[in-house]
Amino acid sequence: MIATFPRVLFLCALALAAAAAAANPAVPAAAPRPLEANDFDRILAVESPACARDGKWIAYTVVGADRDSDERRSAVWMVNWEGTRDLRLTSPADSSSDPRFSPDGRYLSFLSSRGAEAHTQIYLLDRLGGEAQALTSVSGDIGDYDWSPDGTRLVVAIAPGDGPADAAPHAGPRAPKPIVIDRLHFKQDRKGYVTAADRAQLFLLDVATKKLEPLTTDTHFDDSAPVWSPDGKSIAFLSTRDSDPDQSGMLELYVVDARAGAAARKLAAFYAPNHASVLWTRDGKRILYTAGFEPRLNAYIQDRLVVVPLAGGAPRDLTERLDRAVADPILADDDASVGVIVEDDRTELPVTVPLDPVAGRPAMQPRLTGARVVTAQCSAAGHTAVVAATDRTAPELHALEGGALRRLTGHNDALMAELALGSVEDIAFASRDGTSIHGMVVKPPGFTSGHAYPTLLWIHGGPNGQDAHGLDFSTYALGLERQWFAAHGYVVLAINYRGSSGRGARFASAIVDDWGVKEVADLLAGVDYAVQAGIADPDRLGIGGWSYGGILTDYTIASDPRFKAAISGAGSANQISMYGIDQYILQYNAEIGPPWRATDRWLALSYAFFHADRIKTPTLFLGGEKDFNVPLVGGEQMYEALRTLGVPTELVIYPGQFHGLTRPSFVKDRLQRYLAWFDRYLAPGGAPPR
Repeated sequence: MIATFPRVLFLCALALAAAAAAANPAVPAAAPRPLEANDFDRILAVESPACARDGKWIAYTVVGADRDSDERRSAVWMVNWEGTRDLRLTSPADSSSDPRFSPDGRYLSFLSSRGAEAHTQIYLLDRLGGEAQALTSVSGDIGDYDWSPDGTRLVVAIAPGDGPADAAPHAGPRAPKPIVIDRLHFKQDRKGYVTAADRAQLFLLDVATKKLEPLTTDTHFDDSAPVWSPDGKSIAFLSTRDSDPDQSGMLELYVVDARAGAAARKLAAFYAPNHASVLWTRDGKRILYTAGFEPRLNAYIQDRLVVVPLAGGAPRDLTERLDRAVADPILADDDASVGVIVEDDRTELPVTVPLDPVAGRPAMQPRLTGARVVTAQCSAAGHTAVVAATDRTAPELHALEGGALRRLTGHNDALMAELALGSVEDIAFASRDGTSIHGMVVKPPGFTSGHAYPTLLWIHGGPNGQDAHGLDFSTYALGLERQWFAAHGYVVLAINYRGSSGRGARFASAIVDDWGVKEVADLLAGVDYAVQAGIADPDRLGIGGWSYGGILTDYTIASDPRFKAAISGAGSANQISMYGIDQYILQYNAEIGPPWRATDRWLALSYAFFHADRIKTPTLFLGGEKDFNVPLVGGEQMYEALRTLGVPTELVIYPGQFHGLTRPSFVKDRLQRYLAWFDRYLAPGGAPPR
């Protein structure tokens, strides 16, 4: 049914479209308009591409706002390589994600939580027809999973979770259990408190019988990222068996026979990456994995790609000469190179790196060029599909052929056709100490040269990560936030200060144990550049950001009084008070040292709070009630400080939200509050540019 019915719909749609065009040949297209708050309800994020083994179809997810439930929901879609058939396979109401094709391509598996109280399960959809069927019925938390090469089994990582609450006398039928903490890293945003129940083990799932069989059983360890060997005899996975990762920051790579009771064999130990990946070479003789830097530097993302022989031997860094963070590795068809996505100075692009060095051969070979961002990729049978965006095009799925992109999906076409977006231009300038700093300036639609505009310094979080050339339709949507401000008459500065990725390890780690100094100098140099260029009105400057962008806002307004309005979202300033209440204990101990050993350093890093009396800028503070990444207390403390000092301030708390807001009504509320706060102090009455 799935193979034929959508084809009929597709042909009917073409006929109707042709008839409509013939009946209305002279209907003019509507003039492009500025971005509006309600447009954020229409944004659809295209994510998680998965290629079928024969390369003929790509499954992916589409995430968007559900106005009735006021939640973000995801659905699984599938498009053919030609881009002529794009089919929705699940309803957004079912919140489906992580699609995978079976090796023969007949089935599509995915994760879904169906029902308000339901646990996430693995579902199986027969592409010949019929409803998706649940393969699992577990009460724990399902993580990574992978198909066996013969398609008869899955390997699944499952954490037991806390399970249903036990009834207690006189306490109602679902009295909560005490939370027992026994680890150093005991908080994680969205997950909450981290306990022994969050450690995952591996299970083998028989597709025909739906029977689960334990593969690893020691609940003292956390096993993740399982991947089958090409011959189906072994499974590679990551674990934490020989060290306490909360203290060491280490991970280990293991291989185990794909049968219950088999003993795992360790191949390598390495510092944990920020985005873990495991991949077999097609001959089954080597395993690829991503590795990070030591804990002192790990917060400044520079993941590397490493290969290790299955037979044993020293691991080898394939990206040692690249000096850029890599992500999302995929194997090339010739099994001689690996494709990765590389962050490089305001772009994120796919490249290939050789598995074995060849004299005179470059360390990487670009597969795509231009000012754009690629966020995900998959490859099979000579076909590579990527999710790509530019400053003026939404993230959509594309075929990557011969160094060029051919679009496969158009979920945001209707919205993008309506919008007038601001222009985005690269800028470069020298910081106070002469360091070359790069960034972008976003100008309002209809920008007129020779006029100085109210200007916002809008700071990305991290500090790892970067402002890059691509509209971002994810939870944070930085590219769209910049366009939101530009649509309302503001010039927006996006500065990749030291600590950002895209410029190599030395640039990223330049701020180790020294926050709020070099970054602030770089940001202020960007403002000076815009003022001297005649773009920015020096009397109408605003500043703001979320996460580390909020932290840098606090640092900057405590250092320089030139800003007339500030917004600090999910930030903190009294850094010594963050010790033990957020999720960064490993970084704090390794990079700074515990407060009782490094009291002076902690106080120096907290200068924005202890010098709050220097702040004269009216500041709006915002945060999620359940944020364990940068807990709400960081904003509460600064709000109370400015309120005590008589500086105009306001605190907005979003109930039930974590570090990234996901409730669509809250996302719109935040955008409107951003604009109202800046308008109050920078553009009263909608005053035109000077």
